[in-house]
Amino acid sequence: MRRGRKIVAWLVGILVLLIVAVVLFIAFFDWNRLKPTINEKVSEAIGRPFAIRGDLSAHWSREPGESGLVGWIPWPHFTARDISVSNPSWAKNPQFATLDTVEFRLSPFPLIAHRIVIPEVRLGQPNVALERTKNGDNTWTFKLPESTGPSEWQLELNAIAFDKGHIDLTDAMNRITMGIDVTPLGKGIPFDEIMAQQETDARAQAKRTTGASAKAMAKTDADEKDRQDTTKKQQVYYFAWDAKGTYKQATLSAKARTGGVLALRDADKPFPVQADARFGDTHIAFVGTLTDPLNMGALDVRLWFSGTSMSHLYDLTGVTLPDTPPFATEGHLRANLKKGASVYTYENFSGRVGGSDLGGSLVYDTRGARPKLSGSLKSNQLLFSDLAPLIGGGSDKEKAERGDAVAQPADKVLPVEPFKTDRWNAMDADVTFTGVKIVHGERLPIDNLSTHLIMQDAVLTLDPLKFGVAGGTVGSNIKLDGSRTPMKGGFNLGARHLKLKQLFPTFAPMQTSFGELNGDASLTATGNSPAALLGTLNGEVKLLIDDGAISSSLLELAGLNVGSYAVNKLFGDEVVKINCMAADLVSTNGIMDSRLFAFDTEKALINVTGNINFRDEKLDLDVVPHTKGFRIFSLRSPLYVHGTFKNPAPGVHAGPLILRGGGAVALAVFAAPVAALAALAVPESGQADATQCKPLLDDLRKAPPKANAK
Repeated sequence: MRRGRKIVAWLVGILVLLIVAVVLFIAFFDWNRLKPTINEKVSEAIGRPFAIRGDLSAHWSREPGESGLVGWIPWPHFTARDISVSNPSWAKNPQFATLDTVEFRLSPFPLIAHRIVIPEVRLGQPNVALERTKNGDNTWTFKLPESTGPSEWQLELNAIAFDKGHIDLTDAMNRITMGIDVTPLGKGIPFDEIMAQQETDARAQAKRTTGASAKAMAKTDADEKDRQDTTKKQQVYYFAWDAKGTYKQATLSAKARTGGVLALRDADKPFPVQADARFGDTHIAFVGTLTDPLNMGALDVRLWFSGTSMSHLYDLTGVTLPDTPPFATEGHLRANLKKGASVYTYENFSGRVGGSDLGGSLVYDTRGARPKLSGSLKSNQLLFSDLAPLIGGGSDKEKAERGDAVAQPADKVLPVEPFKTDRWNAMDADVTFTGVKIVHGERLPIDNLSTHLIMQDAVLTLDPLKFGVAGGTVGSNIKLDGSRTPMKGGFNLGARHLKLKQLFPTFAPMQTSFGELNGDASLTATGNSPAALLGTLNGEVKLLIDDGAISSSLLELAGLNVGSYAVNKLFGDEVVKINCMAADLVSTNGIMDSRLFAFDTEKALINVTGNINFRDEKLDLDVVPHTKGFRIFSLRSPLYVHGTFKNPAPGVHAGPLILRGGGAVALAVFAAPVAALAALAVPESGQADATQCKPLLDDLRKAPPKANAK
């Protein structure tokens, strides 16, 4: 027993002596003598010159937060001053980083198990220069030596703390030039205060961009959820970041605030982040947390977007979005960040696009062979005019603000701005959209719309695309193949149960009408703009009204029966039964001809002949009325509609009208007044051929519509 006690005593004594020796060695050793060795070894490890040019020192201190025996054991604290890390030889700036100080402490007990545990490294006034060339070479990737086998030692760095500093970034690949200043805030700012201020600023920016009020942008569910998140409420922001520069020739400015310590290994310890950035005319802001940054773990932020057009987000996010009016959205962004396999979820967002509201949830998934955007969108009140930018429409001022590259010719109506098909191949998409109510002028009878958008390998499909029109439905499926040059398009449409009374809501003579319009269209086209597509249309359009009634005043106007129209206005209107209205139109290379366009009622038969030239935007139509029965107040003559889409020129064919007028004058001179009226009378022309509708009707019954209209 005595011998055993002596052995234990000797062992304890030797251990104490070793500890004392180590303590004395660290406390009194001149660590500067090791600088050449350290500089050489680190330079070999990172593949570039590394130097500690200032003092290297160490001291002992007890670790706060440790308890028991471990709490009594002091930890070594090391400080190195004036450190530099060089850039590769090709870089413009010779220095990758310079630091006034680097401080870290070492946990002594893990050394026994060959583990180097550094709880935290503090970087004093870092100055960093980051560069990347067009071919992808960069200064922040270090060429570490190849491992010859597993090392007995493991390094664990748990956190990085930083101080006032500066970062320069020159990225030729992404065309970014930026300078960033990092400054301590002086005192910590809690999450609640940061969130409230950012929310106020973002909504003020949204109002300036879209005119939407703060109330219209409010998202109470997201507000309350973020405010009640206890993890976020505990976050405190200690540093301000101020960035200025250019991004793809657009000005870039951003102000951000973050926490003071970046946890590298604790995946459950969030790092507070906030930013308010402007890229050209686009504004992005967020407040939230980043966790597990070493492994690109998770981002959980409240996110605001606003700008002139959603398409401008492509350069920033890589997400292909359409041209829109000025917009603003706010919602919750959650992201699992992994290189090449990140998933972003923008959930329960709300916002404004032009004068329309917009909400929904979207997921952007980069895990597959191609990124994919999926989700659902809904607008409870959609302004019809807000859809114009989708096809290159809008005023010249609006187009200039969106940055449209092709100016609209002054004499053209059809938009010539090309679709951005080069972006369609950047990702796939599967998104549904519902416009519950469409707000428009009195002349439009459109009530609602819904569509399912699919984009796969640069092929865009809207199937179905449905509109509620005049109490009925216009269903369609549209396919645009953006992988081809020029783009190829296919369009199938079906109109069902469109009420005549509602088709022309502001035209008084139509208000006594009833009956329904049905029709189908099957068309193909090639071209990279709406004008180019319409200018190459090939296919057929068929329309039919086979049971209904219409105002006689409308027919009188169509036949230029001015006297009868005046009498109807004075003594009341009369409803005329429709026998048939049939249109069979064929389009060849953008020129749409009328094979049949007949409007047959019990009082008149009206024929329309000619063509509509979408290629040159010209009109060449003749409207020939044939009144049935004896019409005393009839001064009718064939009408025409010539000119262009921009400036149509309707009128009356002069020959037949002058002939009748001349006959009336002659009879007035040489005969009795009653005889003069005979020249204006129209003899009965007989019954119309009711079989004109039958072939088209039979064709419609045999070939049901391809569009999904119900």
